[in-house]
Order: sequence, then structure tokens, then C-alpha cells
Amino acid sequence: MIMSRAAIRYAKAILDIAQTSGKADAVNNDMKSIVTAVSESADLKDFLTSPIIKIEVKKSALSEIFSNVEKETNSLFHLLFENKRFEILEAIAIQYNKLFDESNGIEVAKVTTAFPITAELETKVLAKIAEFSNKKITIQNIIDPTIIGGFILRVGDQQYNASVASKLSELKREFSN
Repeated sequence: MIMSRAAIRYAKAILDIAQTSGKADAVNNDMKSIVTAVSESADLKDFLTSPIIKIEVKKSALSEIFSNVEKETNSLFHLLFENKRFEILEAIAIQYNKLFDESNGIEVAKVTTAFPITAELETKVLAKIAEFSNKKITIQNIIDPTIIGGFILRVGDQQYNASVASKLSELKREFSN
């Protein structure tokens, strides 16, 4: 997803409002649920981006779907309604989560594994990350059976590839030389 400047501006504004009202954490949870809902539902994504569906219908549907969100999140819905920009809602939510994490010194480590990560492996990964990062780390597990086994760890712009697939391709390169 391409992050638009508008999405970044909206996210910064909502974060400022949420921090001022002491609700930044609760709004972050709202934004996480928006990201999950939109990314898991092609129908919802199509609904938000459709130029055919009236903006009023989009606003009332979002109010129904996300009926228990904070008033700051509702104010975002109203702002998007006023400016006819519901198509960038997911991008705003993603950007808000990033800005929230940055402002709280939290870094997301993406761990790609062939199977869902176990508590034991999560502990080992967190210990490894602690060796080179002093930030609070949250782990996002991405499941990709094509790596066969092992894991790929990505923190910021650093990546450590300990997957079986990468070892096999290294062997293949060595044999072809």
C-alpha cells in the first residue's frame, strides 16, 4: 500500500488530538481493529474505495461497524466524511500505528516463519533483538510456508535470514559455481 501524504497528515493530527486527550493508546487499538477489518475484508475495502457508494452511506456503515470506538476515532470518520476521503482510512490507520509506536519507543520486529511462532521461539527472538536494539519490541509473525523452516527476522532496515529456503539457495549457488 502506498502511503499518501494526506494519510500521514490525518494520522499525525489524530495522534496529536488523542495524546492531548490522553486516549492515544485506546485510539491505537481502534486503528489496529480498522487495519485488521479492512485488510481481512475485500468487501469492506471495495466499499470504502467505491466512487459509486454515497459518502453518507459509507459514514453510517463505518459508525455501525466500529460502533464502540473512541470519540477521537469518530471525529476522524466525520473528517473523512467532510472531505470525502474514506478511501484512505486504512492508510491513515496504518500510519497512526507507526507514529504511535515511534512516539512510545516501540519497534516492530517482523518474524517470518513457516509455522505460527511458539512462545519459546518468541523469547529467543526477543533476546536476540535486545543485543542490538534498546527499544521496546513487539513481534509481528508472518507465516510463509515457502521458507520451509527456520525464520527471517526484520527489524527496521536490518534483516537476518535463517530460513531453510535461503540456505538451500546458497548451496545451489555454490554448486553452480
